Amino acid sequence: MEHNRFLRFLFFSILILTVLVQSCQQDKDPIPDDNVALELFDVSYGDHPRQKMDVFLPANRTRENTRVLIWIHGGAWVDGDKGEFVRFKPWFQAVQEDYAYVALNYRLFDVASGANKFPSQEEDIKRAMAYIKQKLPEWNVSEKVILSGGSAGGHLALLHSYKNNSDGLVKVAAAVFPPTELLTLGNGNPIITFLMQTLVGNPQSNREAYINSSPINFIDSQSVPTTFYHGDADDVVPIQQSYLLEAKLSENNVPKYFEYYPGLGHGFTDEIYRNMIRKIEEFINLNL
Repeated sequence: MEHNRFLRFLFFSILILTVLVQSCQQDKDPIPDDNVALELFDVSYGDHPRQKMDVFLPANRTRENTRVLIWIHGGAWVDGDKGEFVRFKPWFQAVQEDYAYVALNYRLFDVASGANKFPSQEEDIKRAMAYIKQKLPEWNVSEKVILSGGSAGGHLALLHSYKNNSDGLVKVAAAVFPPTELLTLGNGNPIITFLMQTLVGNPQSNREAYINSSPINFIDSQSVPTTFYHGDADDVVPIQQSYLLEAKLSENNVPKYFEYYPGLGHGFTDEIYRNMIRKIEEFINLNL
């Protein structure tokens, strides 16, 4: 008799505990209200601490109309953080309506240990984009995706858009002073040359790795419309990198818009950034 009472008590205890756990989980992960803006920080798209993203969803978003702009930070593949987007976000919002934004982190190359050599960064962008594609319905936003970034982030944005966009998710690419052809990126700069040799490998014995990591080698007539911006006094990423991009896009009749800024280096004034972002939005509207 006592044994039966104990079993009944145990059964009901487990049942109540199960209901409570399910209730707590529902409270912890509520379904987002599409009418309310939502900010999601440090969303993981992989197991590594650097495989995270920040997601900014606007109020009244819809699957039909809400575009998604993804920003990949710069930092020579060895530094930087998705928090870089905080500076640019208000300027994008000033000229864009009904946009969701995603700022990506990726594994950084460790010069001292040699960890996370290329193509680790390329693989992270692929993984992040697959995760984003999966989450678009849940976030209630469209598949009108723009992939963008500056410097190393611009390189990764263009590389994915031209090489790894087989599902057509990226509709427009935007880049600021981007490396586009890694074999010639050093251009006599010993620091950049050393970085490339440690990040990618010896350019003679690992030439194929340089070719596979250079966005311009994957441009064809079906490549996504591209807009890019560069200063002609850039001593980090020489403007010749954008000249090569311009020529390859022209050769393949890919829609493009670009601007070169006389006397400017690897970084622009706030005013130029704001004007540049307005032009990026104009280009997006022409091609979406």
